[in-house]
Amino acid sequence: MSRTAIIAGTGTLPSCVAAALDDPFIAALDGFMPEGLAVHLTFRLERLALAMREIAAQGVDRVIFAGAVRRPALDPSLFDPETARMVPQIIAAMQGGDDGLLRAVIGVFEEAGFIVAGVEDVAPHLVPTSGVLTGSLGDAEQRDAARAADIVRALGTVDVGQGAVVADGLCLALEALPGTDAMLEWVAATRQGTGGVFLKAPKPGQDRRIDLPTLGVATVRRAALAGLSCIAWEAGGVVLLDRDTVVAEAAAAGITLWARAG
Repeated sequence: MSRTAIIAGTGTLPSCVAAALDDPFIAALDGFMPEGLAVHLTFRLERLALAMREIAAQGVDRVIFAGAVRRPALDPSLFDPETARMVPQIIAAMQGGDDGLLRAVIGVFEEAGFIVAGVEDVAPHLVPTSGVLTGSLGDAEQRDAARAADIVRALGTVDVGQGAVVADGLCLALEALPGTDAMLEWVAATRQGTGGVFLKAPKPGQDRRIDLPTLGVATVRRAALAGLSCIAWEAGGVVLLDRDTVVAEAAAAGITLWARAG
């Protein structure tokens, strides 16, 4: 019988994915523990080969990456011989953007014989299809969302970010390494006026089996503090956590939630 492993990071996404699986094996990178989920194996990147061998020994033939991680500092003294042979590949990937690094990680697992699946493959309910979940769309929101989508596509071509904030056609902020929370907090602290759209989307050509953008309750609360009127995202390309609570919070704050086609 095949078994699936979740390579888990921080946050609640790993537990949401685990709920959709039968007897998943949970492995987490040291220092990036998931919320509300017991971990079977904790490993360091310097001992990735040993970790993959242990995962395979548990009857695992498929892995899913879920949760947030940051680039860990590597300790050369901790590399086992097999993982050390991967060092040039890992180091080269770490010099570029996140997409290149994640593609390299997928490649390492596939070379070890694992099937790499995406969140949507096992928990499609977490990835909304097109439609308005709450609120209503005006012409201004649709124009701002279209402008933000163009900006996010441009960002993605240089492997930088997956989000932007646009109001009245003007870009107020771009998502970079500090992440969505930092971007929305900056908008709240610096902007004048209200209205506008925060849009999230995968990068063009991104391998959607890993690092799909994620939205949750905290996103809605920060968008409200920033005075935004709409949170939009690419339909089928963004994970929505705790959907019922997110919709209720957005409705209470007067924020439209829109899974946008295209």
